Parts: sequence; structure tokens; C-alpha cells
Amino acid sequence: MALEGFMRKKILVLFCGGTIVMKEDEQGVLQAPEDREAVEILQSIEPRLTQLAEYDLHHVANVDSTNINPETWNRLLFVLKAQYERYDGFVITHGTDTMAYTSTALAIATRGLAKPVVLTGSQIPGRKVESDARRNLVNAFRMAVSGIPGVFIVFDTRVLSGVRATKASESKMDAFVSVNTKDAGEIRLDLRMDPSFRTKQSRGAFQILPGFDPNILVHLLTPGCHPETLQISLREGGVHGILLLGYGSGNVPSDLEPFFQEAYQRKVPVVVTSQCLEGRTLMNHYGVGRRALDRGVIEGFDQSVEALAVKLMWALNHYPFHKIKGIIHKNICGEIDTGYVGKTIQR
Repeated sequence: MALEGFMRKKILVLFCGGTIVMKEDEQGVLQAPEDREAVEILQSIEPRLTQLAEYDLHHVANVDSTNINPETWNRLLFVLKAQYERYDGFVITHGTDTMAYTSTALAIATRGLAKPVVLTGSQIPGRKVESDARRNLVNAFRMAVSGIPGVFIVFDTRVLSGVRATKASESKMDAFVSVNTKDAGEIRLDLRMDPSFRTKQSRGAFQILPGFDPNILVHLLTPGCHPETLQISLREGGVHGILLLGYGSGNVPSDLEPFFQEAYQRKVPVVVTSQCLEGRTLMNHYGVGRRALDRGVIEGFDQSVEALAVKLMWALNHYPFHKIKGIIHKNICGEIDTGYVGKTIQR
């Protein structure tokens, strides 16, 4: 896909901080500079971006992405809604640690998105000579002017669907990988999208559906874990939903069955996914998984941990308990292959 014809499109950069603009303090610790300096750093990374598109910059946050939260997601959504008609695409500069959560939130909570929304950042601060910031920022602009609709992460040469991405390395320049699918595309001398990639979005005018309930518990199962640890979270009343990372294909210990039953009675949805980076849950395949399903557990299938966590937060804010399972199993924007839902799959 050549870039001719896209050169003078209008892009809005939504600035959220992150390593890309950070500086080392006297102790060598990376910190976010003051807002004005942070914006100056970002703009200095590649002054020739205007050769790709006219662009404006909108300040959303200037934080380490560890401090990004659902309030930030809502602010981003409102900016997208307010500015949607004025721009041809959007670039969001963001720290890497929670980037996949933010990209999922934006994809889950939008409808009728017909323009590119591209998140990027860097592993090394932008003012360092060895930084990856310039490449990532330029490639994000190239994707943003492509006209291809959807929410994406662009990092190194990868173009990843925002609802299928996860950060897999704390030090590699190609830090992100796609979960249970191929990359959406690749940036070489030109932009090459995978022919099988399709963005699933509803038709009609662009809409946002903000609102996320952050009161979920994500728990990694380990051998010997006791059900009382999880039951306490139910009885204290502060947890509205639970995501369990089970073994292998979503297997969970039999002694958790009373916890599952109690969670269902208290109308706290429990979603189970796999600890494995690749693969999907097959909970009907083993007795331990099937009994958990009989007690109201919701199977995660091939969705990423980030997608399930954000989708659960969003569903809890918008739907009653009895509809949560249907939302988790619904393909909103390409985050799940619904061909697996409702099937008992044999190896």
C-alpha cells in the first residue's frame, strides 16, 4: 500500500506520556518531565512528521502508563468523539506497560469506527540516541494515514490488532506480539496488511460507550491455592467480577467448586482463561473444567488476558449479571473467535 495520496491528511496526536518522553533524574531513574517539556520532547523526536500529515496535539495525560486507569480511557473516548469528524486518523502516544489494556478499552467501547486509531510508544526514551521512539512514531503516522479502520498498536515494524496484542518483552524493541492470531500487518518499505485481517465494527455513525467498573480481581492459580483466599474477596463485597488464570486449557482445581457456586449465588461473574500465552480454553475437555462450567464459570476461549479483563470491566458497567456471559462470548471487535463458543472440542 503506497503512501501517495495520503500525505496531507489530518492527524490528531493524543498525548498520554510514557517512556517516549521520559528523562533520567540524578539517580538515573526515569521520570515524567513537566507537561510543556514532555510535549517539546515528543515534537522534537521527528520534526518531519508534517511530510506525512498535518497534525495537532491534544494533551490527555503525562504519566507512566502504570498509572493509566479507566478514567484515562474515558477521557480518550470523549476526545475521540469530540474530534472525530475533524481528523482522518488518530495517534496515541502511550507507555508500553498498559498499552494493550488501553487499546482494548478503546476498541470495546466504540461503535462505527471508520478511521485508524493507532497507539505507540517506545522502550527507550526519545531523546536517547539509541531510542526506538522515532521509528515507532513515524510508523504509527504511516498507519494513521492509511485509512484502514480499527484500533491498532504499532511497534517496531508490527501492526497489531488492539484487542489481540500483549506486551511480551520488557527489553526487545519488538515488545508486542499478537495473541492467538497473526499480526494485522507489517511496515516494510510500504504498509502490508495481512489479507485475512478484518476489523469487526458495527456500521453507522461513530459512537462511544464509556464506563468501566475497575473492581475486578485477576488471580493466577498456583498449585495448592486455597478456595478461602478467593471466598474472602466475595464476602468483603468489594469485588464485582473475577478473572482466573487457570492451567493449560483452562483447568481449575476441584476444591474451587464451592467458591464457584458461591460466586454465582452472589452474582459475581467468574471468567476463566489460560495461563498459556498461546492457545484457548477447552474446559469441556476435562472433568475439572466441565464441573466448573456447571457451577456458572464463564469460559474465556481464545481471548487475551487484557481483552478479558477490560471486557469484564466494561460489561459490569453496562449489563446485569445474567447478561455478562453473553457479552464475554460476543465478538465485539475481533477479540474472540466465536466459532469455538458452545462447542466441545476434541484434541
